[in-house]
Amino acid sequence: MKQENHFTNREISWLHFNERVLQEAADDRNPIIERLKFLGIFSNNMDEFFRVRVATLSRMVKYNTRPPYEFLSGSPKTILTEINDFIQQLRTQFDSIYQELIQLLAEYNVLVINEKQVSAEEGVFIREYFSEKVRPHLFPILLSNLHNCRNLRDKFVYFAVHLYNKKTPQKDEIALMELPTDMIPRFVELPTSEGVHKIILLDDVIRYCMKDMFARFEYNAQAAYTIKFTRDAELDLDSDISMSFLEIMEKSVKQRQKGSPVRFIYDKAIPETVLKRIERKLELKGADNVVASGRYHNFKDFIFFPKIGPSELWDSSNPPLEHKHLNKPGSYFELLRKRDVMLHFPYQSFHHIIDLIREASLDTRVISIKMTLYRLAKKSNVINALISAARNGKNVTVFMEIQARFDESANIKWSQKLQEEGIKVIHSVPGLKVHSKLLLITRKESRRIMYYANISTGNYNEDTAKIYADDALLTADQKITREVIKVFDLFENNYKNETFRHLLVSPTHMRRRFYRLIQNEVKFAKAGKPAFITMKLNNLVDPDLARKLLDAGRAGVKIRLIVRGICVIKAGISGFSENIEAYSIVDRFLEHSRVFVFHNGGDEKIFISSADFMTRNLDRRIEVAVSIYSPEIRKELKEMLDIQWHDNVKSRSISEEINTYRILPDQPLTRSQDDIYKFLKKKMS
Repeated sequence: MKQENHFTNREISWLHFNERVLQEAADDRNPIIERLKFLGIFSNNMDEFFRVRVATLSRMVKYNTRPPYEFLSGSPKTILTEINDFIQQLRTQFDSIYQELIQLLAEYNVLVINEKQVSAEEGVFIREYFSEKVRPHLFPILLSNLHNCRNLRDKFVYFAVHLYNKKTPQKDEIALMELPTDMIPRFVELPTSEGVHKIILLDDVIRYCMKDMFARFEYNAQAAYTIKFTRDAELDLDSDISMSFLEIMEKSVKQRQKGSPVRFIYDKAIPETVLKRIERKLELKGADNVVASGRYHNFKDFIFFPKIGPSELWDSSNPPLEHKHLNKPGSYFELLRKRDVMLHFPYQSFHHIIDLIREASLDTRVISIKMTLYRLAKKSNVINALISAARNGKNVTVFMEIQARFDESANIKWSQKLQEEGIKVIHSVPGLKVHSKLLLITRKESRRIMYYANISTGNYNEDTAKIYADDALLTADQKITREVIKVFDLFENNYKNETFRHLLVSPTHMRRRFYRLIQNEVKFAKAGKPAFITMKLNNLVDPDLARKLLDAGRAGVKIRLIVRGICVIKAGISGFSENIEAYSIVDRFLEHSRVFVFHNGGDEKIFISSADFMTRNLDRRIEVAVSIYSPEIRKELKEMLDIQWHDNVKSRSISEEINTYRILPDQPLTRSQDDIYKFLKKKMS
């Protein structure tokens, strides 16, 4: 039996993950508007999948190259075919779920209507809305004037407007017009009457008023069909030594907007002659890239579907909890000298992080603040807190990762803002991406220097902290904080060789340390002693670590995996991986934390980390895992993992029976995200 037969291709495994997201949209236990939002998440995920993964495979086919990773069963061309077949199945499911949800909303007097269902009274409102809000942002381009598709923006929906005169239909024109969804909400709420709520999409507002757009021209008939491009998102980094890294990134981000199209979606109702003219003009080739779809594209906007109608249509929000040790008067520094604190987002409030930086900015004994930033909120209080610290005379240093995919432009702007405030900003470590989430505060206390650190599994982003489940350690343990200093030294002194005992740091040490921890469990198993590993991850892709885990399982180590996204291991196969169990939880919050527990003969080793088991995390990024020493926090993490392991509402198998809901006979229903909130709330008392 070949071992490779029991690995799942990473791209197909990712599609199985997005299928789990689609299952949430189909799950009638979720409120209807929340189900619509899962359709939006599914659509957004699929866009990124095409922009990154499909684009990569397409380049391999074009240049006849092999992938740099393993577990690609067959050639890139074969995998692309498999991907397209899988996506077609998912698209069919998607369309069915969408129609079902629209019908269910109607039962609650929430109607999603199109331009043909507008009453005369509603038409007056729509025309006024169009004239005041929409028309100023519409700029049609005649297809005959367009040079090529590089002039069209990625990720935006366009109308292909067929213009003609009924008397002389042979004299027609096609105009392309971008829907300004970055300026105007996609959903327009019409005035409520008799308890009925009506929503019309921006697409149909424009369709309703189309005659007004072209009234001055000779055309007296119009028909609008949506089209959409998805482009290759790979950045082509210029090697011009006369340019700064910031300038290179700015130039590359602009070039991304003109990347090759990897997918072209069109409304299947479009006339064949019109479609062919567009394809010829835009030089679209390849049947795999041209996809017939429905009337509406960019369903990612459904993430922001308005909360209208009765409250049972959406999730009731549990307010973020205060941490029991941090919700009392007094200094954070004084508290952290006594004990470590672990925050669990979104169950607990992110404002504790902001409060810590704010206190540091005002504390006369604080000398410096250092921080890594990867993805930030649009209106970032983290940035405001750092600027306040600089204005209060603190020495502030920020490592801003400019290469955070799809956040490059925002991070360039934040970098410039911080530099304007006199903050030292480091932009790159050659050949590496900095993905670790670190905060270090230096404070002078009683003739000595004390260091305080925050090490997190997630970004310093107060927006995503409301929906991403992450863990963040706050500590004044000098064994740990002095090693955090060494990590910041890596940023400021490239390639400086450091040793670490309490942190696992990639790309220098993390992989080897995980190998040793796994092998250590193998030794216990072979000696007939208990041997266990529990891991919670976003993705398990790295081939060597996957094999190490499989070998450990075959040696008798009991392995439990909670993997939200890609998992290349097929667990639970008799005679091969029966000692490995693997499940995925997709629920209201995005499971983003990484937690590792090794039994270690009863003296457990427990870590949280910013890193997944992906080759890029272990070999091409600076990542950090931190040992958890506090008995209180160790117990808390294990109890939370146990709650998740017994989830039988949102947990699904990622073994051979992929995406089947987990059934635990004779056990009460356990929805782990609800139970974790209750667990942490109870601990406050």
